[in-house]
Amino acid sequence: MHHMTLAEIARGLADKKFSSEELTQALLARIAQLDPQLNSFISLTEELALSQAKAADARRANGESGALLGAPIAHKDLFCTQGIRTSCGSKMLDNFKAPYDATVVAKLAAAGAVTLGKTNMDEFAMGSANESSYYGAVKNPWNLEHVPGGSSGGSAAAVAARLLPAATATDTGGSIRQPAAFTNLTGLKPTYGRVSRWGMIAYASSLDQGGPLARTAEDCAILLQGMAGFDPNDSTSIDEPVPDYSASLNGSLQGLRIGVPKEYFSAGLDPRIAELTHNSIKELEKLGAVIKPISLPNMQHAIPAYYVIAPAEASSNLSRFDGVRFGYRCENPDNLMDLYKRSRGEGFGAEVQRRIMVGAYALSAGYYDAYYLKAQKIRRLVKNDFMAAFNEVDIILGPTTPNPAWKLGAKSSDPVAEYLEDVYTITANLAGLPGLSMPAGFVDGLPVGVQLLAPYFQEGRLLNVAHQYQLNTDWHTRTPTGF
Repeated sequence: MHHMTLAEIARGLADKKFSSEELTQALLARIAQLDPQLNSFISLTEELALSQAKAADARRANGESGALLGAPIAHKDLFCTQGIRTSCGSKMLDNFKAPYDATVVAKLAAAGAVTLGKTNMDEFAMGSANESSYYGAVKNPWNLEHVPGGSSGGSAAAVAARLLPAATATDTGGSIRQPAAFTNLTGLKPTYGRVSRWGMIAYASSLDQGGPLARTAEDCAILLQGMAGFDPNDSTSIDEPVPDYSASLNGSLQGLRIGVPKEYFSAGLDPRIAELTHNSIKELEKLGAVIKPISLPNMQHAIPAYYVIAPAEASSNLSRFDGVRFGYRCENPDNLMDLYKRSRGEGFGAEVQRRIMVGAYALSAGYYDAYYLKAQKIRRLVKNDFMAAFNEVDIILGPTTPNPAWKLGAKSSDPVAEYLEDVYTITANLAGLPGLSMPAGFVDGLPVGVQLLAPYFQEGRLLNVAHQYQLNTDWHTRTPTGF
């Protein structure tokens, strides 16, 4: 049963080939057997999962139906789940049990999804390798010596290893799409505001967006359907109708205009990934798409702009974790200042401290105009580049990452080298656009993805292109050895 996709599980449950309780028990046993190799879970929720599975079976017996009714999933451990530890991969929140469910958690539970547990992640979603977690690094199931990508590496590794069919994730600068590329999955970052951020512990509020990680575009459509929608609790949520994402999967690609930016194929791109990207372009051309060269001239400024804006917002968001109200508190503080200093110094890891310091510096008097304000101006230029491009093309295609997954620890001593791996993904977050990564081949046995970007609220178009591509290729069906 562990090889089934979400869509296959939905059909199996509808046809009464198995029950949600049977499936849940089988996957929990598989997680217990295999996850020690991967470290993809922080918390398992066996009791909750089995009670939700039984309830889903009862609802189906009473005539209810739904693609997610009885389907097992997991949540990245920054979505608040009532009464269950929500750690954000940090010592700071190791003892925090959320008093409420995040909107995404509540919506998926109402749809009948079964929560198997909370997945490992880079601490406070800060990282591209899933090595900064307080609970230890996550391993890539395709090669246990390599990273799975971050910060949603736990969700990605668990789905890639067939421990469950799909999981929630978040993307601040590529943290859904990059792990998807590194683990041979399909990952979708929706338009900013499409999925509620209420109850999603913030890293950078103007960039964070929740989305699905699964093996196929069809499964991402199913999970996104359950996640998306306006939320009055979230001031950044956009009141825009949610279409039926599954209904648009089978549309023809005849005449679809695909833009390929020349800036994507620079000296920093592994030539083998460039070749696989061009192979994907040829495949889409066979399906009727029209390829057009385009330019995104301000892409070169995106990384420095992102790594000013994101840390600045992080320094503000993480100021609430001070050892007073909740979370980690140091022992025997001498006074209030000692409580603040030691609680934050002991509770936050090195990467989080680094970004808080950078962000606080960028926002400080005398440097705000030189750094933060200038970064925001660059952000507008990046958005303008995309708006001009989408006047000429329907979607934009390129590599998801410049390199395949690197070995664990290979970039730990050089944070900037790790930051540069986000070069193709962060522009979508700066502009608030939807982006999708889909499997496109392998380099030295490690998966490679290609990225699709679309205008605002055109997630259905991305899913349609990816689904049609996957009907004509088999990269997404490959399974890592041993799993």
